[in-house]
Amino acid sequence: MEQFGKQYKLCSKKIIESLFSEGKQLRSFPFTVYFREVELTEDVSFQIVISAPKRQFKRAHDRNRVKRLMRETIRKKKLILESELQKQQKQIALFVIYTQRELPVYIELLSQTEKLMNKLTSALADEK
Repeated sequence: MEQFGKQYKLCSKKIIESLFSEGKQLRSFPFTVYFREVELTEDVSFQIVISAPKRQFKRAHDRNRVKRLMRETIRKKKLILESELQKQQKQIALFVIYTQRELPVYIELLSQTEKLMNKLTSALADEK
């Protein structure tokens, strides 16, 4: 059972700001992702911020549900990204925003997360 613990959480305000100013943007429905290669303090291949906009989901319990589902699907599919990053010996910071207006269905979200991870790995491979 892989964990998706605290070490994967991106807390550095500096890095988060640099993601928006200098990072690359990638869209994979229903996500928008900002990512950037960085030096992380933790010994993990990526750190992530998960966001569900207040504009789309007015109620806090809806936003929390979206983020909880996203965390779970990312935990299940993170190996796709991690193995590629370990091969390249890179560390990246990610900011993932859920952009769809409807509440996600878990099974659909799982396949969309897999697509996102594949898109991210190919974007990182092209960067070389």
